[in-house]
Amino acid sequence: LQQQDLDLLGVFFSTPFFGPTKGVDYEHLLGIPVRIIDIGDKHLEMLKRPVYGYGSQMNPCIDCHALMLREAGRMMESEGAGFLFTGEVLGQRPMSQRRDSLRSVEKLSGYPGRVLRPLSARLLAPTRMEIEGSVDRSKLLDIQGRSRKRQIALAEQFGITDYPQPGGGCVLTKHGFGKKLRALFDLYAQAGVREAQAIGCGRLLRLPGSHLYVIGRNHADNEELEKLAGSREYLLRVVDYPGPRGLLFFSAEVEQELSLAAMVLASYSDAPKGREIEIAWSRAGRFGTFKQPVVDRSNFQQYLI
Repeated sequence: LQQQDLDLLGVFFSTPFFGPTKGVDYEHLLGIPVRIIDIGDKHLEMLKRPVYGYGSQMNPCIDCHALMLREAGRMMESEGAGFLFTGEVLGQRPMSQRRDSLRSVEKLSGYPGRVLRPLSARLLAPTRMEIEGSVDRSKLLDIQGRSRKRQIALAEQFGITDYPQPGGGCVLTKHGFGKKLRALFDLYAQAGVREAQAIGCGRLLRLPGSHLYVIGRNHADNEELEKLAGSREYLLRVVDYPGPRGLLFFSAEVEQELSLAAMVLASYSDAPKGREIEIAWSRAGRFGTFKQPVVDRSNFQQYLI
């Protein structure tokens, strides 16, 4: 499209499950203005009740694509632009990029006939933009299927070297994350962006009192859990030894559950087995500690999601 006489605007959507890579200058990379739009709340509500359902896991691909096109369409109208375009490729994804799925995406978005897929356009019915001549159909492509060879060659041709791993897939297609997300929705139907972000920050456990408990796996997880801790959650840490942070969700004032959470956290610390150590907790400006023995973490395997 840049090789045609068109003014282009790129839109990058951000949600708890995908978004722009930090540190990448997309405008410099692509040579067009780019806007980054946070649709986290809308995406999460769609994810709870997708019209076209899920794929093999918790991936509502048709509804997701339609949501992004709907949001882009509103921007198109406010900017006085002529049409939407995407990088979708016919047959590349089994759920969302079949011929019928592409039509469903357009219909659900509210902008049928105004969505151009330049990479596969010559295999699809001509759009209004091509028929009217604002886009030259002869300069569009006929890529289809799961292979990425032609896209990689195009990227090299245009000098684009920094792009996501081809075929990596969205985190919502991953079985492990899907189990976590189902547990979150089952226990807390009102879960928002913050909770959705938290369950991706380490191990997720479901304690006997039906409380979700996230334990960080590394320093980055620990930092993120500290940022995400709100007034309703307990944030736990090991006092005198290196160890993870724990974030206990949806807990009432139940000391037994908090004591168990402290014991689980101790088992993931570097403290010696059998040693009694101190676990500190904080919640809504209140603080406290527990003394817990360090036991083998295998005792808590049944809680892992």
